[in-house]
Amino acid sequence: MDQKTQTEIEAAVFRRLVKHFQDNTDVQNIDLMNLAGFCRNCLSKWYRAAAEEQGVEVEDAAAREIVYGMPYAEWKEKYQKPATEDQLQTFENKKPS
Repeated sequence: MDQKTQTEIEAAVFRRLVKHFQDNTDVQNIDLMNLAGFCRNCLSKWYRAAAEEQGVEVEDAAAREIVYGMPYAEWKEKYQKPATEDQLQTFENKKPS
C-alpha cells in the first residue's frame, strides 16, 4: 500500500472514530479513561500535537470542537454527568505511579 492510500485510510478511520464518539454521548470520558486509557480530550490533544508536527497551529478549543462536534463547554453542559465515587476510585487506581 502506498503512503497516500494509507494516510487516506487512517484519516477515514479517525473520522469514523470521532463520529462514533459524537454519536455516543452517553459514554462518559471517565469511562473511556478507565477502560481504554484515553478519552475525547486525549484525542483532541493528539490532534493538536499532530497539527503542530505539520507546522499548523490549532488551539485547544478548536481541536476539542473537532472531536466533540460542538464547543466543549456546550458538550459538558448537555452530556457530561458527575463522576461516581467508583469511577473516580478506578481512575485514581489506574494512574501510573
